[in-house]
Amino acid sequence: MYIYNVTVNVEKQILQDWLTWMKTEHIPEVLATGMFTECMLNKVMVEEEQGETYALQYTAKDMQSLKLYQELYAPDLKQKTLDRFGDKCLAFRTILRVEDRFSHDK
Repeated sequence: MYIYNVTVNVEKQILQDWLTWMKTEHIPEVLATGMFTECMLNKVMVEEEQGETYALQYTAKDMQSLKLYQELYAPDLKQKTLDRFGDKCLAFRTILRVEDRFSHDK
């Protein structure tokens, strides 16, 4: 399993608009590509002077799905974000391979 992690710093002036857009439009559109099984929207818990930081973690079942997403869908979806928010949200992307999972069963 692979995680496509997108970490985004969002200016405070647009934060509520960005969060609403992410939850109602962007994340559903990414999931609708069929390349990911789920998405977690996480708030990065760090004090920052400039904006708020979020990490979106999209789960892909295999590397082929992730590569197809990057080739076929990512450029247009990135452009939509840029068109809507410009440089008021800055993102960087990381690919993580899940090595193992552990849980505490009660």
